[in-house]
Amino acid sequence: MEQLRGQIIDALKSVYDPEIPVNIWDLGLIYDIAIAEKDVNIKMTFTSPTCPMMEDLLQQIHASVAAVAGGRDVHIDLVWDPPWDLSRMSDAARLELDLTEQGW
Repeated sequence: MEQLRGQIIDALKSVYDPEIPVNIWDLGLIYDIAIAEKDVNIKMTFTSPTCPMMEDLLQQIHASVAAVAGGRDVHIDLVWDPPWDLSRMSDAARLELDLTEQGW
């Protein structure tokens, strides 16, 4: 399962927010990945509930994960609690966006 989890994370890292040059994994949009025998369940959020690209990104995420899920059904649970904030971003994402601790 750990190998599959790594493949799923790599798949998620291939999906980028079109408005921000950082992938959704490093943005901290993925809250949880649960892998079962027949399913992959992803709990995630967006930076804003009014994201105009939400449907397109959800389709990209689903397709990317399904491609490596080994025939498992992929389910995406979109949540707003806890709300996303800058602290969820990886250090690499903060560096890419020039968001040092002093800048946020």
